[in-house]
Amino acid sequence: MLLTALKSKRLVWREWLASYLFLLPALAFFLLFVAYPMLRGAYISLFDYSLNRFEYIGLRNYADLFRDKTFLKSMKNTILIVLITVPAVIAFSVFVSNTIYRKSELARSFFRGVFYLPAVSSVVSITVVWASIYDPNYGILNYITSLFGAEPIAWLGDLRTALFAIIAVLVTTSVGQPIILYVAALGNIPTSYIEAAQIDRATPGQIFRKIIWPMLMPTNLYIIVITTINTFQTFAIVQLLTAGGPLNATSTVMYGVYEKAFMLGSFGVAAAMGMILAVVIGIISLIQFKFLGSDVEY
Repeated sequence: MLLTALKSKRLVWREWLASYLFLLPALAFFLLFVAYPMLRGAYISLFDYSLNRFEYIGLRNYADLFRDKTFLKSMKNTILIVLITVPAVIAFSVFVSNTIYRKSELARSFFRGVFYLPAVSSVVSITVVWASIYDPNYGILNYITSLFGAEPIAWLGDLRTALFAIIAVLVTTSVGQPIILYVAALGNIPTSYIEAAQIDRATPGQIFRKIIWPMLMPTNLYIIVITTINTFQTFAIVQLLTAGGPLNATSTVMYGVYEKAFMLGSFGVAAAMGMILAVVIGIISLIQFKFLGSDVEY
């Protein structure tokens, strides 16, 4: 009996060791490239850290940031970008997915490829294309608006349009993955549910609200959380198209981190900005899981 218990315990330990050995590469990557940089960033944020200075100042960087009008403007811009981009991406992706799912397999593959192409393209090449579209003198957007008698607009240089021009680029480059996931999720909905609703003379709108949308909730949760996190970290498009201008109208928190660290050399302030952004993203993600996760059935 004792020998059997020892063998059983040894088997459990072998299974435990084998499982953690399989997890070790991913765990090492997480600790080295995620956990350690976050802890290091939190540590640096407590210092007046520049190329020739490293002095402990406690929470002064955080206090200074909340009095900094430029940082507050960047945070406002970032939140506005998230509030517009995430719902737009979800609405557009659901509409397109629900439309192309009804097509033939060949048509579905074609449209999925078309919409996913920006997601695998270089950010630099995409921004070059959009910069030419927004060009105030030769851009196709001003050419189209001129057909309706409108005056040329400096889309990236006007305080009224610059941020929304950035949002338009973000939306068009963010719908690729959601469309792929929504089309796959629609394929997992039993057709018998929809056929039963049609027999009961349910309208297409009722079928979508009562059957399709609730069964898309696991996919919705993932897409909303991931899109929110990615949008909060908007940097490359801003840096390449506007560099935060005009007058910080398109500056985001991530661009502010880059500016403080690599242009001004204020690494402590940049780290504090990064930590504030991480806390905001964490809180919003928890809220999303709290309110959206309750409707998800796995």
